[in-house]
Amino acid sequence: MEVIFKIIAIGLVTCLATMIIRPVRSDFAVIIAIVGGLIILFMVVNYLSSVFDTLQNIIGLTGLNSGLYTLLLKIIGVGYLVEFTAGICSDTGNSSLGDKVLLGGKIIILVMALPIITNILQIIMELMPS
Repeated sequence: MEVIFKIIAIGLVTCLATMIIRPVRSDFAVIIAIVGGLIILFMVVNYLSSVFDTLQNIIGLTGLNSGLYTLLLKIIGVGYLVEFTAGICSDTGNSSLGDKVLLGGKIIILVMALPIITNILQIIMELMPS
């Protein structure tokens, strides 16, 4: 629980630093925002191992194709990366570019999710009486 307070503190300090530096050196303000975001990102990476362990247990219990879980993790990763990148674009004053990154990410996620949707529909069709 104490990690969330550290993340919040780093976020607030980064925001204050960028607000103070932006009028003087806008290029440094962007660098500060990116570094602050990366520090927070690296703090959270350690928690991903528990997610992977839990998914491995689920794969073992269900016996479903592990490729679907891998695809699900990739979709989640794309979502987070796109959101992070769009945030950086917005921080640098390129919010319209950030919107395009989000749109592109949503389309990629839709395309990546099609095999999962197809698999779910096949399972439903098998369960329905003929």
